[in-house]
Amino acid sequence: MKLHNSYTNTLEEFKPIEENKVKMYVCGPTVYDYAHLGHARCYITWDVLYRYLKFKGYDVTYCRNVTDVDDKILKKASQENKTPEEVSSFWYKQFANSMKALNTLKPDIEPFATKTLGEMISIVKDLIKNGYAYEAGGDVYFRVKKFSKYGYLSKQPIDQLESGARIEVGELKEDPLDFALWKKDEKFGYNSPWGVGRPGWHIECSAMSRKYLGKTIDIHAGGADLIFPHHENEIAQSECANGCKFVNYWLHNGFVTINKEKMSKSLGNFLTIDDLLKKYDANTIRFFILTNHYRMPVEFSDEALSSAAAGVKRMLNAKRTTIDETLDITTTDDYKKFVEAMDDDLNTSKALAILFDLAGRANKDEVGAFTILYKLATALGFSFEKASLSDDEIKSVLDHVGKALDKEFQSMDDLISFRKQARDEKNWDIADKIRISLDEVGIILKDSKDGTTWEVK
Repeated sequence: MKLHNSYTNTLEEFKPIEENKVKMYVCGPTVYDYAHLGHARCYITWDVLYRYLKFKGYDVTYCRNVTDVDDKILKKASQENKTPEEVSSFWYKQFANSMKALNTLKPDIEPFATKTLGEMISIVKDLIKNGYAYEAGGDVYFRVKKFSKYGYLSKQPIDQLESGARIEVGELKEDPLDFALWKKDEKFGYNSPWGVGRPGWHIECSAMSRKYLGKTIDIHAGGADLIFPHHENEIAQSECANGCKFVNYWLHNGFVTINKEKMSKSLGNFLTIDDLLKKYDANTIRFFILTNHYRMPVEFSDEALSSAAAGVKRMLNAKRTTIDETLDITTTDDYKKFVEAMDDDLNTSKALAILFDLAGRANKDEVGAFTILYKLATALGFSFEKASLSDDEIKSVLDHVGKALDKEFQSMDDLISFRKQARDEKNWDIADKIRISLDEVGIILKDSKDGTTWEVK
């Protein structure tokens, strides 16, 4: 299996530190607002890597942090007259719901920054003791120029970084390049050897990674926007505190763009996952993301999502048979081609082409084709389960249709029976109103010789 290592900028054979075991860390969300399509790309991409490593038989420990102490959280708390804990707790639940709706697996470990403060303080103390950091007026800064490899990940020479470095008002840095490990904050801070304050953003991931995975890990992944300064700073502080290599393979996914601009909250051009899921299902969003190579930018458009929806329909609407658990798919050419594609730096577009071929063969009743399709597609995180509705959601559907017809329905069976009666009486106007109203809320009816069923689009 070969992966593109951002640190060396080369395609490298993947060899874990411990045979058959993988320690994987992904930078998680700062919880202060809705997750958007950019987050979906990041977390679906690394969900696929996590699933695929397990599919290949690795024992994977996947850690993804939650940043619940940050300037953005404090700003929101102030605006809404809430505590930072109330803000972060509310938005973490929204994030978790969005991730579940996208069918991403929950990480094995999901630590919160505020629960790892002791480890952060310990690392900062080590850095000060070793001469890599210094305290200044309640803040603690990292001495960037003491780490000779600084800038290697982002491929930025130190002189270029110096030209853009600034010292903000109130900062007591020795050098403009130095970054904060601890910030004085008497209003929202925590006790530390340097007074009341809170951690710098970068130290959080170094501390959580070390605590839960160890000083050297196999894979560290995240969005390309984190390469500098976040991941660059993580490397510097981790290697100087631990005295050893921090990460063996750095992996980064490309941006999601709208009109050729990176999608982000700061630019105001983002689509929330929740809004997107009102129009497209999780399989379609995953398909859209996996059609493109994970390192390349992805241009968002309704046309691209509609095309993805058609692709998913073609794949998941393959003629289904009972899954043959006795079939050893590892001996099949399809499996070998799938693994070859995925082992080539997660070539998901090539893997999808193999799934399309299997879907076509399943439709021609080829024995075993659907079993292989099902097992390979689920390894990429696609769900073959039909979407379902809660009782409250069904009631909302019935109310919506009832309002259009000025009638009350007690159940979907009641509605279907009413429609059948209208069709039997050739009352096409009523039947059309039911169809249109259901279509508006994403429900389709399927008529067959055995009766009428309904499903979520």
